Amino acid sequence: MAEALIEIEGLSKRFGDLTAVDDVKFSVARGEVLGFLGPNGAGKSTTMRMLAGFMTPSAGIARICGHDVVRDSIAARRALGFLPEGAPCWPDMQVAAFLDFCAGVRGYRGTARTERVAQAMALTSLQAVARQPIETLSKGFRRRVGLAQALLHDPPVLVLDEPTDGLDPNQKHEVRTLITRMAPDKAIIISTHILEEVEAVCSRAIIIARGRVIADDTPAALAARHPQGKLEAVFRSLTAPHREAGTD
Repeated sequence: MAEALIEIEGLSKRFGDLTAVDDVKFSVARGEVLGFLGPNGAGKSTTMRMLAGFMTPSAGIARICGHDVVRDSIAARRALGFLPEGAPCWPDMQVAAFLDFCAGVRGYRGTARTERVAQAMALTSLQAVARQPIETLSKGFRRRVGLAQALLHDPPVLVLDEPTDGLDPNQKHEVRTLITRMAPDKAIIISTHILEEVEAVCSRAIIIARGRVIADDTPAALAARHPQGKLEAVFRSLTAPHREAGTD
């Protein structure tokens, strides 16, 4: 059995009387690409922020490569590449300068630093805008800058929140191809609203609604639950009763 690089046990997050994530449990092994699905307010982004160490859980444990994200946060983050919602960057920095700064924060120096930046830009096709301020880029290019910083240190775990948001069809295809190419050596979680993306690149899918996991299987097995054999139809049938305001 493949090694589990992501482990989540009883993870919960409460904001006052609101329970945004409620006793979530799953693991992701090396070689798996997990599609993390749910309606707005389901708890997807909150779960991913806790896994990435940006938000402290109210209860439960999350581990990356065996490192507790709260108790051993530095080691956990070293093993993680995280693309958060919105791909926040310093808008006045040039693309290459921003990635060079990120490489420096990661501890790279000299030739290794230069090589890491060049490789990340090549993987995400950013060479043409290397000297352009991030604030002048389109939404799609800004998303690619965020993806580049997540890939910069070649981490064994990737957590990507809407990685193809704002990309044109060709760019989406490039990113999906990149994810597929990296998949055998990594554990990858993709949060997305694009169900065709799950069917294209994910070996497994979890559906979360009202903070709880309500389905966990391969995309094909989930699609087979509906007479039409469509993942979209299954997603709608499972999540429709749970559409409530919450924290995503």
